[in-house]
Amino acid sequence: MENYTQTSTDFILLGLFPPSRVGLVLFILIVPIFLMALAGNLSMVLLILLDAHLHTPMYVLLSQLSLMDLTYISTTVPKMASGFLFGNRSISFIGCGVQSFFFVTLAGSEGLILMSMAYDRYVAICCPLHYPIRMNRRVCALMILGSWALRAVNACAHTVYALHIPYCRSRAINHFFCHVPAMLTLACRDTRVYEYTVFVSTILFLVFPFLGILLSYGQVLLTVYHLHSREGRKKAYSTCSSHLTVVTLYYAPFAYTYLRPKSLQSPAEDKVLAVFYIFLTPMLNPVIYSLRNKEMLGALGRVTQRICSAKT
Repeated sequence: MENYTQTSTDFILLGLFPPSRVGLVLFILIVPIFLMALAGNLSMVLLILLDAHLHTPMYVLLSQLSLMDLTYISTTVPKMASGFLFGNRSISFIGCGVQSFFFVTLAGSEGLILMSMAYDRYVAICCPLHYPIRMNRRVCALMILGSWALRAVNACAHTVYALHIPYCRSRAINHFFCHVPAMLTLACRDTRVYEYTVFVSTILFLVFPFLGILLSYGQVLLTVYHLHSREGRKKAYSTCSSHLTVVTLYYAPFAYTYLRPKSLQSPAEDKVLAVFYIFLTPMLNPVIYSLRNKEMLGALGRVTQRICSAKT
């Protein structure tokens, strides 16, 4: 293995798969998942953009979720694929910082968007008469801008720290992208204080939003239970189950990655967990939100009809 010491400014990403036949088979299996995630999230963004019926807070927030998934898989997976196929595993010091910044920003903002979506459903179901006031365009825009801005500031702090600590060991990062915790294992400075700040950051941006989501959906389910309309209950349960499935897919791997004790962490487990939030969650989100959603399917039909009419 090539050794990157402090005389080099580049890092080397060891990648997700070993350079062998088994690695090639696994890579071939992961490529369709990546392409499905790419196509699915791009389609969601374009569909919500093109269909006026979907220009509501719920779907605008959903488009942001898809945009975040689309962007952060695009900042991590192509480099991983290039390293595996062409052996170009090195990444510049600045390139590593940029990749780390975008990943932390986008992955973290997604949790805040999911919390905003939970609040949207809470207001729509529990306080329907107040919905036009509590979830107007201005509030929706502030939620989106706040999600991006808060995590961008947080990501900037983490990235600046990671780029300013001295690296006196091998420059080989045992991951397939510039994951800050994996980078810290190469540092020759005591990083316990920084690890504490990561824990606090995780509580603020992962645990608190999750508690907010649980509170919102707890109120929603309680309200739905007392609905007299069977059709209304069915529709509300369907919407909530879709949202809760996505929340579980997002929070479970991130919580296990960042909240477990350092003594239980291992590079192999971290890479397996990363497969969930880099590949599987972005692939499944569009499927969960589109196939079980009549509005999305109706919008797909309308947009398709418009495109076909324009061609004839």
